Amino acid sequence: MPSKKKNGKKVAKKSSKKAAATKKSVKKAAAKKSVKKSSAGPKAASAKTAAKKSSPPKKTGKPVAKASAKKPARKKTPSSSKTPRTRKVVVPAAAPQPKIARFTIDATDATQRIDRFLGEKMENASRTRIQKWMESGAVLLNGEPVRKSHSLAAGDSIEVTVPVERSGGRAEPENIPLKIVYEDKHLAVVDKPKGLVTHPGHGVPGGTLANALAYRYKALSDFGGVDRPGIVHRLDRDTSGLLVIARDNATHAALSADLAARKIRRTYRAIIWREPPPEGTFDWPLGRHPKDPTRRAVWSAPDAKAGIKAAITHYRVLQWFQFAAEVEVTLDTGRTHQIRVHFSHAGYPVAGDTPYGGGEAMLSRVPPLFQAAAANLVKRLSSQALHAAKLSFVHPRTKKTMTFESPVPEEYAAALKGLEKFRREPD
Repeated sequence: MPSKKKNGKKVAKKSSKKAAATKKSVKKAAAKKSVKKSSAGPKAASAKTAAKKSSPPKKTGKPVAKASAKKPARKKTPSSSKTPRTRKVVVPAAAPQPKIARFTIDATDATQRIDRFLGEKMENASRTRIQKWMESGAVLLNGEPVRKSHSLAAGDSIEVTVPVERSGGRAEPENIPLKIVYEDKHLAVVDKPKGLVTHPGHGVPGGTLANALAYRYKALSDFGGVDRPGIVHRLDRDTSGLLVIARDNATHAALSADLAARKIRRTYRAIIWREPPPEGTFDWPLGRHPKDPTRRAVWSAPDAKAGIKAAITHYRVLQWFQFAAEVEVTLDTGRTHQIRVHFSHAGYPVAGDTPYGGGEAMLSRVPPLFQAAAANLVKRLSSQALHAAKLSFVHPRTKKTMTFESPVPEEYAAALKGLEKFRREPD
């Protein structure tokens, strides 16, 4: 069967040739693929690598280490089996309501002006504020609006609706007239009238000297706080007179340091009851009154924890009257109500100063011969007869000594005039 073997060899050769051709075609195809890969460039390779990294690992039954990079959170689709989340509804707080203050007038308060009466009873409200409330109809006398100059009678009923007012934060500019004694680009000296609060505080959000200063000056120091622009030292609401104002923080810091070092000299004039020795010094610590937080009292010794601080007041008599005296007062310290509390504690309260015993309560201690004159003095004064008459300091920038004087206000001058015929020479 030689012919069969020959044919078999031919078949075998043909199949081997086909296999070789197939291998060549596979190699050519592979070469073409590698050329396409290389032509795609590094971007394609990096994309492929990134795809490999991002693809989830195969489950092998062993724990897989977590990748260091955080995977983006997948959006959760609500499930029909779970109840939807409820949002918290924030209910706004109820708006603060105005406070109502009510007073019934008895015989001791009769004949007083209503604005003076409310100024004494509502310690945290300035007289300017009270008068604005009257103008807006927030003060009712026996159920009717009332003028600020109205004189009270026994049995009168007063109702004050105290408006809800913004407090705290920056002192807002208000167009309040000011008497400027001196000003330059660093400081100013102001003559504050009686009845004007120095700066905003509890119950007095506006209508203050600080608001007036914010209106007048674009630049003021905020060294003492944004609610007290420019204020270096203060005067009580019903004390008139001179104050120095800082227009930048460097000036404020220098003036405050001088004030603490007692280099700023402040001189006051006051009308007091009775006749003290020709001159003297009160060295009595002051702190809050134990029963009335709006007042101050003399304490036996300073106590920093209790807020009791040293307070020193010097005085000399300018002129004597039969039942009163005018004094000049200087301070080593500047505590709240210092002059008023010291003279009251010594037995010579400032005339007109009802909270510290200088009002009608003093009439019983005046000799009968002078009772009518003493009653007239009380009538003439709407509050304490106390005036910051002189201010002296060294200008922080120019280093020059500056001295300013202020005449006593009309009310004070009228009280002195009424006392003229009772003037006497010292013993």
